[in-house]
Amino acid sequence: MARSAVAADLQPIDRLEEKIRQLVGMIDTLRADRARAVDEATRLQRELDGMRSRLSEATGASAEVATLREEREVIRNRVVQMIAQIDKLNL
Repeated sequence: MARSAVAADLQPIDRLEEKIRQLVGMIDTLRADRARAVDEATRLQRELDGMRSRLSEATGASAEVATLREEREVIRNRVVQMIAQIDKLNL
């Protein structure tokens, strides 16, 4: 009877030990998940920085294209005026 009393007393300790092992496993899993999340966040931040840089370059290029189009229109108008003046000279 003494052995069954000792065995009965050890059952709660065994359950507690199992729960502690499960918690340790869960903590290890959560740490690994956190590390992956931090790595992913770092990767995404680098990607975002690269995209911002590309957007800035594209905005600059777009402004340059607009300026070149305006200059082309000015030159086109000057050429039209010069052709009109040449036509008036009847050469």
